[in-house]
Amino acid sequence: MPFTLHPRLEADSIFVGQLRLCQLRLINDSRYPWLLLVPAHPDLVEITDLEPEDYQQLWEEVRLVSKGLQSWCQPDKLNVATLGNLVPQLHLHVIARFKTDATWPGPVWGQGEAVAYTEKELDSLVAELRELFFQ
Repeated sequence: MPFTLHPRLEADSIFVGQLRLCQLRLINDSRYPWLLLVPAHPDLVEITDLEPEDYQQLWEEVRLVSKGLQSWCQPDKLNVATLGNLVPQLHLHVIARFKTDATWPGPVWGQGEAVAYTEKELDSLVAELRELFFQ
């Protein structure tokens, strides 16, 4: 069975690139530098569904994306989470947080409405992220 991205993830995020295991995606909410890692294998719900090699690769990619976000925007804190309460497909959020952001120190989920990037902002941001992670 081929990998298919959950429709909610597709609607809420923009494809940045394919890492060895995961699709790297940008959440379309300009309030936060917010990336998503989605292992590109079908029928994954929990981290424990991964084979041991893929489990290790996932954490390498979390580390890569976390370090990239840290160097790119110097956040006060990184939030790394896998919730999946609304979207059962395995995915991990890596969110750069700032003491000045809209929901600090609380979680980002369920707080206000997402503020979508403009098309120009998206083009620029996706290009920057591709250069950061894929060059």
